Amino acid sequence: MVTIKTTKTLYKPESVDVGIVHIGLGAFHRAHQAVYIEKNLNRNLGGNWGICAVNIRSNSKLVDQLKVNDCRYHIAEYTDSHHANLREVSAIRDALFAGEDKEALFEKLISSNTKIVTLTVTEKGYYVTPSDKKLRLDDPSIQHDIQSPDQPKTAPGILVEALFRRRELGLPAFTVLSCDNMPNNGALTRTAVCELAAYRSTEFAQWVQNNVAFPSSMVDRIVPAMSEESKNRLHTELNCNDQNAVMCEAFSQWVVEDNFPLGRPDWELDGVQMVDDVHPFETMKLRLLNGSHSLLAYVGSAAKLETVADAVADPKFITLIRHYMTFEALPTLDMPDGINVQNYIESLISRFANDSLQHKLSQIAMDGSQKIPQRWLAGAAELLAQQKNMSATALGVAAWVLYARGKDLEGDFHKVDDPMSDVLRELHALHKSPEDLIRSVLAISDIFPKAFSEDKTFCKSVLNTYLAMTSNGVAACLQFDHLKTTNLGE
Repeated sequence: MVTIKTTKTLYKPESVDVGIVHIGLGAFHRAHQAVYIEKNLNRNLGGNWGICAVNIRSNSKLVDQLKVNDCRYHIAEYTDSHHANLREVSAIRDALFAGEDKEALFEKLISSNTKIVTLTVTEKGYYVTPSDKKLRLDDPSIQHDIQSPDQPKTAPGILVEALFRRRELGLPAFTVLSCDNMPNNGALTRTAVCELAAYRSTEFAQWVQNNVAFPSSMVDRIVPAMSEESKNRLHTELNCNDQNAVMCEAFSQWVVEDNFPLGRPDWELDGVQMVDDVHPFETMKLRLLNGSHSLLAYVGSAAKLETVADAVADPKFITLIRHYMTFEALPTLDMPDGINVQNYIESLISRFANDSLQHKLSQIAMDGSQKIPQRWLAGAAELLAQQKNMSATALGVAAWVLYARGKDLEGDFHKVDDPMSDVLRELHALHKSPEDLIRSVLAISDIFPKAFSEDKTFCKSVLNTYLAMTSNGVAACLQFDHLKTTNLGE
């Protein structure tokens, strides 16, 4: 039995003007940024900060389904398996699918009402290499946007063309707010847009540099991908028959750098933390929460587990992530003021154990080549320089290499959803020797900085863990209760 609370829309949706265009209409946006805007509109009984949400590559079906219901949908916010809040959301006032024809999108982007453009396009959607943070000039989509800038395919290309048109019309630049899980996501978005803008003209690129604000943000809410099973659960448990509904945890956090030249909603009254510097918050979240999630995803998948809750139901996995957070992530962090470290770690473990979400490890495992540099390697570089223990990180890398071959320890196949899946599959096919395989994977410079591929101790640690896992199973690699921050050579 689930105890249900309900939260209704209090304003008249038809009276709300669109002030925000969001690119990347998926479950996370609907359960996170749109909810904060919904709270804002509810508190103000309307306003000018409605959302036009857009998909540019896929899921036109979702756009069509939303429009049928005037873009209203529901969020099921689960505290645990027995308590949920069913929230009605009407903040998305328009939905677009901008595939080949993007003129309707550009009409929204060049509107004088549009003050902010937000993005959830995942790490790969910025077309920036994880290791050196440069625009992927070898990507066909980026080359297309360089050759045909007025018909862009990518999110950076769309932003460049929209800003170019606004400049031609004498309109001020909108603010670009990334809401993706990446360190310094504002600076990274600026890099992608400014480098691409330079192919229009040096003068235009300088205008973008001088006039466009790219604040950083940190987002935190666990939002599993929706499935038919989860939709059936919402129907059975909450009597919710909304095809566009999203399930998520009750916890939510949004930390935003306060840099909005054209104005912004008064988010701080709706729970958004407006700060001068997001960096301590984003590194804390990326390395502790997301880093632990990725460990559970790859090591848990190797152990034939399906969900995060399944993994943390095993004390050995709790020991693994507690060791990782305490001895490998925390030493690399400048924690934000007012955060009790141990309380934060225990709160993460409690959130992971929320079995109401059924958060699939396969969802977290997507795009590992883009996530590993941010979640593990950025912090691990400091440990590497100090020759500190990185056993959990090495286990994570070894488990990811195993996952990337598309076949688990029992020979069962699974899909590898990663922009570098072809490269990784070819390396597995080419190298039958584990030594050669690990050496070749660690030599992928787009993922691993040279400090890792050239460090013999780290390479050996990954190799030995990979050998132990493939020979003796996952359990043989989960002895972390005795580890301390000793030198690697000890």
